[in-house]
Amino acid sequence: MVKYSFQLFIAIAFFFVLPDQFKAGEAFLLEQGTPPPGANLASCKPTEDKPNPVILVPGTFERSAQNWLTLSPELAKKGYCVYAMNYGLTHAGPSTGDIKESAIELNEFVDNVLQLTGADKVDIIGHSQGGMMPRYYLKFLGGDKFVENLIAFVPSNHGTTGFFGLEQINSGAADLTSCLACQQQLVGSEFLEELNKGNETPGNVSYTVISTKTDQVVIPYTSAFLNGPEKQVSNITIQDYYRFNLIGHQGIVYDRLSFSFVFDALEHEGPANPERAVKR
Repeated sequence: MVKYSFQLFIAIAFFFVLPDQFKAGEAFLLEQGTPPPGANLASCKPTEDKPNPVILVPGTFERSAQNWLTLSPELAKKGYCVYAMNYGLTHAGPSTGDIKESAIELNEFVDNVLQLTGADKVDIIGHSQGGMMPRYYLKFLGGDKFVENLIAFVPSNHGTTGFFGLEQINSGAADLTSCLACQQQLVGSEFLEELNKGNETPGNVSYTVISTKTDQVVIPYTSAFLNGPEKQVSNITIQDYYRFNLIGHQGIVYDRLSFSFVFDALEHEGPANPERAVKR
C-alpha cells in the first residue's frame, strides 16, 4: 500500500509541480535543447492578427539557440508565437544529416506545433540549408497545405560551387566529407536535381528569399533565387536597397536591416515587397 501511495504521489507531483513544458504534447520542445530568447514557450497562443506560429530553422553546423539569437526575441516582442527547432544531428555536427530525413523532422515539428497551438498554418523562417530544406517538406511531404510563408535567408536553393564557405563556418570541427548535407548542397547534386525539377515553388505558399552579394557560402549568391510567379516569389538582394550593407552569409541573420523584409512578408499577403519594406 505504501508503495502504491508513493507512486501516486510521484504522478501527482509530475503533473502539478514540473514545468508546463513537461506535460503531454509539449515534450517535443524540450527535445530541441536550449532555445533562443523568446522561443518555445508552450503557453504562447496565436492571436487574431498573428494567427500563424513562426518556426525557425537553422543552417548547416548551426543550432537555433545561436542562429536565431537576435531575430527570435524581435519576433516574440512583436507578439508572434515562435518555435525554434534543431535537426539532422550526426557525428559531423548539427544540421549535417540527410536533408530528406531532416525534412521529415521538420514535418513532425510542424505537426506538433499545430497541435500545441491549435493553428491551421505556420510561417517558416530559415537560414542557409534551413531556408532550402523546408522546400522538400513543402514539395514532397505535403507541407504546402500547412505553410503560408517560407522566408529564407541566403538559402542554398540551387547549391554552391564548393566547400570553401562551409569550411569557414565549420571551423574544422568535423571532416566535411562526413557531412552528407554539405555534399547534397553542392551544385548538381542528385538531391538538388530532384528538388528543383519542375515547379520550384509549389502550393499556395509565399516564398521570400533574402540574399547578399557578399555571400561567402552560397556561391554564386544568385543560386539562392527561386523561379516562380512574381505574386508568389520575391528574390531580394539586400544591397539593392541598402547599398553599403556588406553583411555576409553568417551575419545576415543578425542584421536588423534584413529583418525589414521578414516583417513585411509576415505582415502582408504574398511574399515580401522590398520597396514597401524599406519604408518601415
